[in-house]
Parts: sequence; C-alpha cells; structure tokens
Amino acid sequence: MREPGTEILSVGSAEQMQVLGRAIAAAVDATDGTFIVALEGELGAGKTTLVGGILRSYGVTGPVRSPTYTLIEPYETAGRSIYHLDLYRLNDPDEVEPLGVRDLLTGSALLLIEWPSRAAGSIPAADLWIDIAYPLAGTEGREVRLTPHSLNGASVVRHIVAAIPELRLLSS
Repeated sequence: MREPGTEILSVGSAEQMQVLGRAIAAAVDATDGTFIVALEGELGAGKTTLVGGILRSYGVTGPVRSPTYTLIEPYETAGRSIYHLDLYRLNDPDEVEPLGVRDLLTGSALLLIEWPSRAAGSIPAADLWIDIAYPLAGTEGREVRLTPHSLNGASVVRHIVAAIPELRLLSS
C-alpha cells in the first residue's frame, strides 16, 4: 500500500536518472527555505547518479562522487548551499551528531542524504523520501518511489510528475 502522495517512476537509464535529478532541482527551486531529500536504495541503485543530475542543474561541474569517506560534501552555488551526505559508513545513529547536520539547516540549504536509515531518527525529517529499487529481474531500469513528507515535498512531487510524465508508472 502506498502512502498518500507517493508517485512511482520507472527510470530506464542513467541518463533518465539525471533527467529526474534535474526535475527535482527545478521543483525544489520553487520552494522556500531548507529542503531535505532522503535517498535510499541498494549499492549501485543510482542514488549518486540522481544527486549528480540535481547538482548539474545548479551548475556544478566535474565528477560527482558519493562522499562515502568524507561523509559530507558541500557545494556552494549561486542559488543555494547544497550538502551531499552519505551515511553508509555509520554504525550507530549517535555518530550523526558530531557531523553537525543541524548546523547545515540554514537559509535555503538543500540536503541530499544517502542512506538516511543509518541515522535512525538522528537527522531532521526529510521533505522528500526517495527509494530506488531494482525492478523485475532481467531489466536494467529502476523503480523510483517518491514519497513527500511535508507540504513542500508534496509540491515537489507534483512538479516532478508534471515535468516528466513519461516516467510515471500508472499502475502500481
């Protein structure tokens, strides 16, 4: 059973994942204040590829890597401070506090948090939760579930579906 407002997309390639990232960035730009995106999915599912699409929309060039060892990678852009977090290496939710995540929640900051489940309640609630999963065996695509957890999150989901309706799974 889906949570209210959840949309499920079928993303068939890395290029489409980047398109989705750009749609997310455009939709987030229509919101005010800090926005938090939580990204869950198996290793290699496409979380960092999606983040790359978001960052490209803000003019970030060069390779985008998951900050697996640094844990937080900051990006200053003309419109927003963006923080890419990867919590995969955390063993305990108590390890989040020394990272100073709450200090990043200023102005119109955008936090992109991979593996938020590792923090188990030690990070602020996400506006948008994104689960990326491998679909049926034998396909190369991904199933991307967008679940809003705030009014801004719901607005972002509506904007994304309107911007790239061809990725929407109508029956799920």
